[in-house]
Amino acid sequence: MPSLTERLAACYTGAVHDVLRGMGHEHIVLPPQIKSLAPGQKLAGPVWTVAGHIDRSKSRHECLLGWCTLLAKAPAGHVVVCQPHNQEIALMGELSAQTLAARGVLGYVVDGGSRDTDLVLEQGFPVFCSFLTPSDIVARWIPHAYGEPVDIGGVTIRTGDWLLGDRDGVVVVPAEVAEEVVTKTEEVVATESDMRRALVSGMDPVEAYLKYGKF
Repeated sequence: MPSLTERLAACYTGAVHDVLRGMGHEHIVLPPQIKSLAPGQKLAGPVWTVAGHIDRSKSRHECLLGWCTLLAKAPAGHVVVCQPHNQEIALMGELSAQTLAARGVLGYVVDGGSRDTDLVLEQGFPVFCSFLTPSDIVARWIPHAYGEPVDIGGVTIRTGDWLLGDRDGVVVVPAEVAEEVVTKTEEVVATESDMRRALVSGMDPVEAYLKYGKF
């Protein structure tokens, strides 16, 4: 039987968003500037969060040790979601992506920057970020919280929530409704397939909407 991660990965963000809104959930989509380095790439799985901040009083050693600690703590089978509290530096790069992938981490989402883009793309490790820059963390940035709730663009993300990212963006699914949301989304996708076939066959769009209850 497919895992919840596999089932969620087979969905798409628009359908998941619509299901969540239908269940009364708002503030579930990350800001539109957070996009995949590889637009056709999907990312799905349970979330593990980390937060940090700029601190130029820290030495090169302190910053790199903090970063390596982050990499070591990231749990396999999860998506790392980072709130770095800055829009200046890269919070992902080639060696870090390679390290996370080797440790079984599914992907990385950051409300901030990434670098070494061509090399990360060659690896195929999913990274969603809001900008690119060659600037790094050395003597500039330190993590300060692991597994604690973070806020990205008004969306509260907790460790244990679920996340789906694709070409349209990133949607966050609260942990307590994840199974229900995936099941309902699978039903929606099946209905859309039936409706799509009907429309291609020439059914009037009003008739299709009234029959299938969506568009």
